[in-house]
This record gives sequence, C-alpha cells and structure tokens, in this order.
Amino acid sequence: MSPRDRKLAYLAWITICLVWGTTFLAIRIALESLPVALLAGFRWLAAGLMLAAMLPFVREQFPPRSTWRSIALVGFLMNVLGNGLLVWAEQYVASGLTAVVVGMVPFWSVVVEALSPGGEQLTRGTLAGLAAGFGGILVLVWPELTVGGEGGRMFVAGIVALQVGSLGWAIGTSYTKRHRIGATPLASSALQMVFSGVMLMIVGTLAGEWTRVYFTPRSFGALLYLTVAGSVVGYTAYVYTLKHLPVSTVSLYAYVNPIIAVILGTLLAAEPLSPRILLAAVLVFGGIAIVRMAPKRKPIPQAARKAVA
Repeated sequence: MSPRDRKLAYLAWITICLVWGTTFLAIRIALESLPVALLAGFRWLAAGLMLAAMLPFVREQFPPRSTWRSIALVGFLMNVLGNGLLVWAEQYVASGLTAVVVGMVPFWSVVVEALSPGGEQLTRGTLAGLAAGFGGILVLVWPELTVGGEGGRMFVAGIVALQVGSLGWAIGTSYTKRHRIGATPLASSALQMVFSGVMLMIVGTLAGEWTRVYFTPRSFGALLYLTVAGSVVGYTAYVYTLKHLPVSTVSLYAYVNPIIAVILGTLLAAEPLSPRILLAAVLVFGGIAIVRMAPKRKPIPQAARKAVA
C-alpha cells in the first residue's frame, strides 16, 4: 500500500469514528418529531437509493437476483432489528448511554460464533470478558430494577431492546461472513439499505405512524445528517478502511464512538453522567478488551464432536 493510500485510509477511519460517534445524538434529535420505524425507514431507504445511484460511477452493478433473499435477510437482522430497536430504545435511554450499551455487539458476536457450525470455542478469557461486560449492564439497570416505576421499566425495556438489536446485528454479521451475498460490499449494501428501508416503512405504516410525522428544522437536519453522513459517507469510509487497513485496526472505532457519543450527549443534550454510568462503561469497555485479547481456541473437528457425543 502506498503512503498516500495509507494516509487516506487513516483519514477514512477518523471519519468513521467522528461520524458514527455523532449519529446517536442525531437519532435522539430526529425523534423529537419523527416516529421510530418511519425515521429509520426514511434514513435507510434514502441512503440506499443514494448509494445505488453512485454504483454506475464506480463501475459496479447490482448483485444478481439469486442473492437478493440473503441480502434482505441481512438487512432485516442488521438494520430493521439492530438499528430499528436502537432507535426505539433512544426514546428511553440517553444517546451516550445507548452507544455504550451497543458496544456489547462484540460480545454477542463471540457467542454467535461459538454456537455456529465450525465456530471458535469459548475460552476462559472470553468468558471473563463476557462476565465483565454483562456485569456493566447489570450495574446500569440495577437501580431501575429495584426501584421500579414507569420510567424505570421503560429504561430497562430500552436496555433489553438494545441487547436484542445487538444480537441481531451479530447474527447478520456472522451470516454475511459465511454466505456470498453480492459481488462487492458497496453494491450489496446499497440493496440491503433499500430492502431495510422498505421493511421499516411497512412496519411504520402498519403501526399507524404516518399521522405522527411532522418535520422541524432540527429533526429534518438530523435525518439528513443520518442519511448522508451516517449512512452514505460513513459506510463508504468503512468499506475503504477495510480494503486498506487490518480489521483489528478498523474495529477500534467501537471504542471511540461511545466516548464521542457520551461527550456530545452530556454537553449538547444535558444527559446525565453519574459515577454509576462511568463504572458501567468501564466494565463494558474492559470486557470488550478482554474478549479481543483472549487467545482463540480452534473449533472441535466434526469427527471429534461425534466421538464426544
């Protein structure tokens, strides 16, 4: 890789950290006047159409029809389930805190990988990391579990929704690794976003959300930012970094995004930042670090599994 490509790759990585770290606050602002499913649907459908319009200029074509079902499935798992539940949860969970909880995705990825055929076995190190991370979530929700009240129950429901969404994202990622869903990441992602947007629009229509749609300058600006910066620019930068930097380096954005989200939420949205939240964040981040550094254990060969059984 030339020095110029390396420089551009790191600039793209910085873009990912800054842009994706700010999308959590943008979602919270957009929710001021837009309902959950239609907000997510507007975002992904518009972003998908923009990316699709770019394909001829980068000499790429849509994936073959034989892959559309798989692309739609991944779109449902990652964008409808993963991002849709994230948007729903931000009605009750602060944007910065949401970013911290979403940092649990690597944990769910480890669990999904361990349960998948031919996947890596869990080690003591990964189990310790999982315990630390979920301990952080417990620290986060314990007061609401013990005190109760409508606000407390919805906060806990939001945390649970974020975990279910993170699991959906992890399953979608694992499926993508194991199946060929398009010739290039950019083309398959454009179609994935379009499918996701259509599915979310259907959900919003069935839920009767159209009567609650109205735009303000703040919500429209936030939606535009989510579509252009968060989806189109952010994902394009992500694809570029994956081509020119090691995955281990690219994945470090997962540590940076929550820090940016917490700072912005505290400064611009007056979101609380208590010692308990900081302790929970330290446990989650510590768990992520332990999982990433833990030695990998090779999967048990199929013949050996039959022998053990």
